[in-house]
Amino acid sequence: MIREDFRVEPADWTTDLDALRAVREQVFVVEQRVPIEEEWDALDPRSKHVIARDADDQPIGTGRLTPDRAIGRMAVLKEWRGRGVGEALLHALLDQARSLGYPAVEIHAQTHAIPFYEKFGFEAYGDEFLECDIAHRMMRIDLAAKEARVLPPLPPKPEPRALVAEGRDQAVAAIADLLADTTHELAIYTRDLDPALLDVPSILDAIKRIALSGRRARIRVLVQEPRKPVADGHRLIALAQRLPSVIEFRTPQDEQDRLYASAFLINDRRGYLFRTLGSRNEGEGSTYAPGRHAQLRDYFDQVWERSVSSEELRQLAL
Repeated sequence: MIREDFRVEPADWTTDLDALRAVREQVFVVEQRVPIEEEWDALDPRSKHVIARDADDQPIGTGRLTPDRAIGRMAVLKEWRGRGVGEALLHALLDQARSLGYPAVEIHAQTHAIPFYEKFGFEAYGDEFLECDIAHRMMRIDLAAKEARVLPPLPPKPEPRALVAEGRDQAVAAIADLLADTTHELAIYTRDLDPALLDVPSILDAIKRIALSGRRARIRVLVQEPRKPVADGHRLIALAQRLPSVIEFRTPQDEQDRLYASAFLINDRRGYLFRTLGSRNEGEGSTYAPGRHAQLRDYFDQVWERSVSSEELRQLAL
């Protein structure tokens, strides 16, 4: 049966931004009290979006498919819930995933919405975690491969390995474990580029391998104090100068970001290493912890968006 009271169609991030904003901010910011700075992230311009409109062409629902094969930001205006809009949006996003050749997709599902996604074949896994102070669980669905062109499958859900660093050698070993698991993307939040941990031949070789992994390669580094690593000739900076389109540096400007005392590294396999004090080597992490990884990634993306290219690094590159 073709619905005549609403339709679902692809959305363009640039031309349809106001419509997407009208739905997402009403649902997430107003109703669920998600801070507005946490609602919009660096994945939005790189994602595929769909939008539902009513018979008067007004936006009533939306969702997105990110380049890391995850469905998210599913939102339907309150007066339209229970009328099939969410189901139509999800069908459209799954169709997009199939057309792109994705053999599987994941979703950070709010706990109360798990039964909705289970109807479509999603399966929950892992522990419950908080995202924007809302309980979530990871869910995943395997798609029909016969309708998709052949692409490498998503990596299987790995058995997590705890990472514990009680000194420099253990911290270097933990970072090496995470880098060995990384496929294309890496994010690092650091005070001064941690020369004892990152200016190490084995670590630099691993970062270079990721940077040369293909067109999806992307390494982002937030450096609170770039002057010292520049003055000391940190070799990660030299590597970035050779691969400027892949390795990006930014420096936080907001006082709260510059005073952030911790440091962390996250990869694209849901792994992380977190050091409560960035001036010390002690830390903890896991090779696979979707909940904690999501929290750190969201925080990193927020700081990244409000940070700027380092003046010291820019002058060095001239």
